Amino acid sequence: MAKIVYVAADDQRIEVDVDAGANVMRTALANNVPGIVAECGGSAMCATCHVYVDPEFAAQLPERGEVEDEMLESAVAPRTEFSRLGCQIDLPEGMERLVVWIPETQR
Repeated sequence: MAKIVYVAADDQRIEVDVDAGANVMRTALANNVPGIVAECGGSAMCATCHVYVDPEFAAQLPERGEVEDEMLESAVAPRTEFSRLGCQIDLPEGMERLVVWIPETQR
């Protein structure tokens, strides 16, 4: 079993046990992780599931797609090289842990 660790802006951590293929946004919603709004329900249309992937894990994820890249331009929180939309991140097979930081605000 793998883990997704959500770190809030105040450094509060929520660790969730997941299976390979688990989606970062859907897992957050199912576990009441504060700060992940997901207004569009995972359609990459709102950027309210913006997260910062911990640099230690970023290279293990698939590259950001064109739609995700464009949508991140409209995110409220500052975009960084580690910005991703949680709805577009599925935990890859073999990845045992993923740490994502939640921006202070999504709206």
